[in-house]
Parts: sequence; structure tokens; C-alpha cells
Amino acid sequence: MQDERLPHKESAAYLGITSDTLNVWRCEKRYPIPYIKVGSKVFYWKRDLDAFLESRTVREEV
Repeated sequence: MQDERLPHKESAAYLGITSDTLNVWRCEKRYPIPYIKVGSKVFYWKRDLDAFLESRTVREEV
């Protein structure tokens, strides 16, 4: 399901990084991954995580 909302820790696991790293990325605005903040909880849309991964994909031209 593309419109799936993932909690912070699950989002970090999905990206293959630690939740601390994802915190740093968000707080320092290192990467422009949109997020949802509800109170003290942070969520990410799976489609935004997929878009981020796609933008980081390196395609070697031969």
C-alpha cells in the first residue's frame, strides 16, 4: 500500500539506517524527506521514503 504511514523507527528500518540517524537528518534538514509530526510522534509516508530512495539511486551509464 503506497499511502502507508510509518512510525519513525519503522521508517528508519525501511531506509536501512538507525533511528538516531534519521533524527539527525530531520533535525539538521540534511535530506528533504517530508514528515508528519503529531505531538512528539513523527511519521513518514512510505511513498516519500520510496521517492527518497529512488532519488539516491545511482545508475551507471555504459
